[in-house]
Amino acid sequence: MASRTLNEDNVGMSLTSRIFHILREDILNDKYKEGEKLGEAKLAEELGVSRTPVREALKQLELNGIVENIPNRGVIVRGISKRDIDDIFTIREAVEAIAASWAVERITEDELKKLQETHELMEFYAFKNDIEKFAELNTKFHEIIYEATKSRHLEQILRNFQYYMKKTRKKSLQVEGRLSHTIKEHEEVLKAFLEKDAVKAKDSIASHIRNSRKNVEENTEL
Repeated sequence: MASRTLNEDNVGMSLTSRIFHILREDILNDKYKEGEKLGEAKLAEELGVSRTPVREALKQLELNGIVENIPNRGVIVRGISKRDIDDIFTIREAVEAIAASWAVERITEDELKKLQETHELMEFYAFKNDIEKFAELNTKFHEIIYEATKSRHLEQILRNFQYYMKKTRKKSLQVEGRLSHTIKEHEEVLKAFLEKDAVKAKDSIASHIRNSRKNVEENTEL
């Protein structure tokens, strides 16, 4: 399965970057638990690659604070802590508010259409109570806004945060009533974009993130 992902996903990335993304995803999805050792040789064998790109990918993970290279022990999974999630929500509220206000002014008609279509699909999958698909579309909704800022730096920062939110998003969406509340919050964001109202876009997305944070704090454990 891992070899298939290396061959088919993240086209255009270096081998090291693809391995980094796979391992980060695996850690966030709890395939590798906090405190578990990640051995170069074993990972290289599982992924069907040499040890060199695995070693470089582990160094990138260490720079991201997801793993730690401990003398005489090797590379150990640190995972994502409650403090990490708290920090991410605080930063997201500030940065996504900026992103929304910029995106309103810079969004293309095609991007706006994609935003509407994504919201409609979220409504459909909320009705079906398909949390997996809903979570995927939730991420897409936000990423359309990031892309619409036309700021590659802002987009990269926020896309990275989306990876870390996967650890809590699916659990929080399982809370009774959260799907419908999320739909309403996204609807307010969409209205702001349709009305070209930068202030409303900024306020509505900040409110959405605050509500998401409250839901995570009250209903999930790390």
